[in-house]
Amino acid sequence: MSIALALAGLVAAISTPASAEESDLGVQARAVITQQITAFLNDDAKTAYSFASPEIKSVFPNAERFFDMVKRTYAPVFRPGNYAFGRNRLSKDGTVAFQEVLISAPDGKDWAVYYELKRQRDGNFTINGVRMKRETSSQGI
Repeated sequence: MSIALALAGLVAAISTPASAEESDLGVQARAVITQQITAFLNDDAKTAYSFASPEIKSVFPNAERFFDMVKRTYAPVFRPGNYAFGRNRLSKDGTVAFQEVLISAPDGKDWAVYYELKRQRDGNFTINGVRMKRETSSQGI
């Protein structure tokens, strides 16, 4: 199944968000992820690192180490060919968001990527982790 078919199925399966908070979450999560992917594509380690959560920064204490890790471990995220956002979900307490992203990597392989974002004290979300699965269709989060 191509990513285009998977995306078409995903769009057809997604209904209107359950609440305004979930809708706002989707906008915030997509903005953070898009900005980080743009920074990766522009080889801007400092900006990409700025979207990492404090927990991630405690493991990778500088932008260069973080950037190198993403480049080695998460190549489809580091250099996506095309990508589209899927479903999202907010934890009951509103502190953690989950965002699905479908990525078609430059090598032609399709990935389902699941982002975990944590709400910070200022109300903004930062990326706290990424899980990738070699798939071509949305499995939900």
